[in-house]
Amino acid sequence: MSAIKALSPRQTSSPVDPNLSPGEQVLKLISNPFQASIQINAFWASLATSLGFSAALALLFCFVRPRNTIIYAPRLKNADKDHAPPPLGRGLLGWVEPVNKASEPFLVDRIGMDAVIFLRFTRMLRNMFLILAFVGIAIMIPVNVTLGSKGASNGSSAFTIMTPLFIFGSGLWAQVVLAWFIDIVVIYFLWYNYRRVHQLRRAYLSSPEYQHSLHSRTLLVRDIPPKMRSNEGIARIVEEVNPAGAAPRARIGRNVTVLPELIEEYEETVKELESVLAKYMKNPDRLPAHRPTMKAPRKYKGTTANGKVDAIEYLTDRIRTLEMEISDIRERVDSRDAMPYGFATYDQISQAHIAAFKTRGKRPQGTKIRLAPRPNDIIWSNLKLSRSTRRSKRIMNGIWIVVLTVIWTPINAGIAVFLSNLSNLALVWPAFKTSLNAHKSWWAIVQGIASPAITSLVYLVLPSIFRRLQVRAGDVTKTERERHVLRNLYGFFTFNNLIIFSIFSAVWQYVTIVIEYDRQGNDTWTSLRKGNLFLSITTSLCQISPFWVTWLLQRNMGAAIDLAQLWHLTYVWFARTFMAPTPRQNIEWTAPPVFDYASYYNYFLFYTTVALCYSTLQPIVLVVTALYFSIDCFLKKYLLMYVFVTKTESGGQFWVTMFNRIVFAVMLSNVIIAVVVKARGTWALVAAIAPLLFIMVAFKWYCMKTFDLDLKYYSRGGMQDPEELAAKHHAHEKISSKFGHPALYKPLMTPMVHAKAKHLLGEIYRGRLDSDGGQAATLPGIAMQPLSPSKQPPSDVPFEIVPEAQQDFHFYRNRPEFRDNAGDTLSERSHTPISMSGYGKESYNSPPSSRAMSPVVAAGAGVHTYSPPQEYRGVPHRKQVDQSHVPSQFKTNKNRRSVGGGDLGLRPQGPYTDPYDDRTTLLHGVGDVRAPTGEFMSMDRWRSSSQGRDGPRTRDHTPVEEMNSGYDYFRGRQ
Repeated sequence: MSAIKALSPRQTSSPVDPNLSPGEQVLKLISNPFQASIQINAFWASLATSLGFSAALALLFCFVRPRNTIIYAPRLKNADKDHAPPPLGRGLLGWVEPVNKASEPFLVDRIGMDAVIFLRFTRMLRNMFLILAFVGIAIMIPVNVTLGSKGASNGSSAFTIMTPLFIFGSGLWAQVVLAWFIDIVVIYFLWYNYRRVHQLRRAYLSSPEYQHSLHSRTLLVRDIPPKMRSNEGIARIVEEVNPAGAAPRARIGRNVTVLPELIEEYEETVKELESVLAKYMKNPDRLPAHRPTMKAPRKYKGTTANGKVDAIEYLTDRIRTLEMEISDIRERVDSRDAMPYGFATYDQISQAHIAAFKTRGKRPQGTKIRLAPRPNDIIWSNLKLSRSTRRSKRIMNGIWIVVLTVIWTPINAGIAVFLSNLSNLALVWPAFKTSLNAHKSWWAIVQGIASPAITSLVYLVLPSIFRRLQVRAGDVTKTERERHVLRNLYGFFTFNNLIIFSIFSAVWQYVTIVIEYDRQGNDTWTSLRKGNLFLSITTSLCQISPFWVTWLLQRNMGAAIDLAQLWHLTYVWFARTFMAPTPRQNIEWTAPPVFDYASYYNYFLFYTTVALCYSTLQPIVLVVTALYFSIDCFLKKYLLMYVFVTKTESGGQFWVTMFNRIVFAVMLSNVIIAVVVKARGTWALVAAIAPLLFIMVAFKWYCMKTFDLDLKYYSRGGMQDPEELAAKHHAHEKISSKFGHPALYKPLMTPMVHAKAKHLLGEIYRGRLDSDGGQAATLPGIAMQPLSPSKQPPSDVPFEIVPEAQQDFHFYRNRPEFRDNAGDTLSERSHTPISMSGYGKESYNSPPSSRAMSPVVAAGAGVHTYSPPQEYRGVPHRKQVDQSHVPSQFKTNKNRRSVGGGDLGLRPQGPYTDPYDDRTTLLHGVGDVRAPTGEFMSMDRWRSSSQGRDGPRTRDHTPVEEMNSGYDYFRGRQ
């Protein structure tokens, strides 16, 4: 007992030893950084700030939500009718009932499988911890208080008495019983939800959306040897492992050289030009005296002034150069330059899945065959990596993670030493000690908030770091990358916080004691035995437990911040008030934000791990965790229904990763409980806990064998589904256009300029126009008329003019440059989209216009014509608007005709009319700020040519010659 009291926490820090130097004081603190537990008033301060701030944010949300749907319900505004959530009431609590009534089958169609699995996982944790919290309050706390109060000192806090710090012998059987109870509860909830996830996944694989997608019946073949890099070679490889199956249609990948890098540079340059123009023309009536300049790049060969160049002219020239290079590479893609990957598509889903199942664990001719992911899920730059290259990259990735962990360890130890107990900082900082003694209440509040808050902020940057590392490690898909990011985050959090942060002092103290015994002449084994490792570890864990209670309390504040979208509101307000945002930025800010599954899953897993590991050491942590999940379960449901979107849908593939981490967390908690009972009891207690580890491993193996294959494969053999056989698949589908590298057909963006500065663009480019000898100075593919001193600037300029009222994602949600970041669950569109056209000798032709169609054109000299593309693309579902109650100034002018470059040449009749989009009225009457009426963009690339009696016609029966009034016509290219 004397040893326990020597190690037990005190309510005040040790006095300063005048014989020790500041450096020696630091070493003394490091030996036991948690010698004084967090003061009880610091805990209450943390509780008050967490719950009070959360309640205030929730109340603010209830008041602001009905008046700001752009921030608090962007999905409701932007999703089509098949994916839109239920409407919300205008009252303060009008959002509660729709969220509460939304069932799981209803949500699968609205928010997608990934979001539904996330909500199910959150509900599982809520229900699980509600049961464990009840047991902790009803059994563990009374047992610990009753048995531990006998040996506790008079100054022990309530947190200390609730721990098993002063319990020995038979009283520890309560710890063993709780360990068994926790495992049984967790196993039941995991098994129950695994069955439900299995049902959801099977329903997803049988859904019409999945059944009619191309990627569901396509195989991805990688590591193809050089002699087999052809369409026929891929077919032979697949038939080798599945000789009885149907022959697939194969397509080998093609080398795109530096095209992706050029497109990325092009987009960055366009955004930089937009930013320069936005800052320069922020106040159109008061332009700065000098034009914007920038530092000349090292490769720049032109004239400079003090090493700087005109930013507008340089960026414009750079955009023109990049577009010419991109077009040139697209036109010269060598069809003979095959890559070590390709795709094989079957007529039926079952054929592809059976072939993929049969190739598990096999490498026919050195290749790796798997089901193809969605095209927008592929990280194309990593498909070409060889097997040896991927292996070396994975090794380097592991080394970088280890280096990152080693660097963070001393920083983490410093946080544990000083921030968690400010009195420790006072021992080595005399000036701070004076302030601490003078303002004890204030510093108590800081102590209860600072350490958990700073610890949380530090980890915000980790996901982006791990994403970069995983891309460098060779991950092939974005969803695979996110699962690996989750794995790395969880491992990093668990190691640094539960191992380094929690038991750092125990290990240091144990080493110090062993060294001291060794100096006294004892042999090594005697020194190790007398050091009492288990006692040091359990004492340290009991001392640090109040910190984790405080830390988990503050998670409620994080949930409220998510609900109120506080960071988004603050950032957008600051940017729009004190900066000069571009129209593109304003549009992006109104788009539904992307839900970061890896980060949120990691947080939930880490909270669960902490709660399970401290469930017997500090049972109150179970209550705090149950409170958090009870609140956040409901709040996250609202956010996923009305705010966040899933950028890349994986179909619920996160579940297995989550399951494995929960199993690990339970096993880790069993180990900690075993250490606790060994430190204060006998090996018999440890033997009673040991079977739990084998039970959890057996449970994991059972679930893997029972469910995992059905989660992945639609069919593994046997008879085919009649619905699948009845599904129609077009024989003319081109795999090259479906799964071709997006760099070959991705439209290039057009610079956007605010409508209030439209009249200044001619003046900004006046000097350049005159210096070019009257030749039009334009952006690539757009002509500008030269100006004369007696003429006004032209009304049409080589930019996309965006009025203030149309700087909203709702008007641009179908544009490729914005749609790609809008997620997979906003509109009904194919997840294996047809490209605008193929390329190269095997359907790899350069598109007539590489840029996205824009509503602003320039009439005049330098215009080249072209034949518009004729390939049809699937059209997303579009809402129709009843214009009977629309004011006349906002109605569509059905009699308007295409006149030169004055409009887009779009016709209101036909199946493609979209009264919800923004392209018709951007040129005429910009000052009137009309509502978005007319087609979203020229429909040239969606049309498929057919030969009619009167000549070539498109699928909407429009003669081809009538299509030469669209925007791409006036931006035509050679």
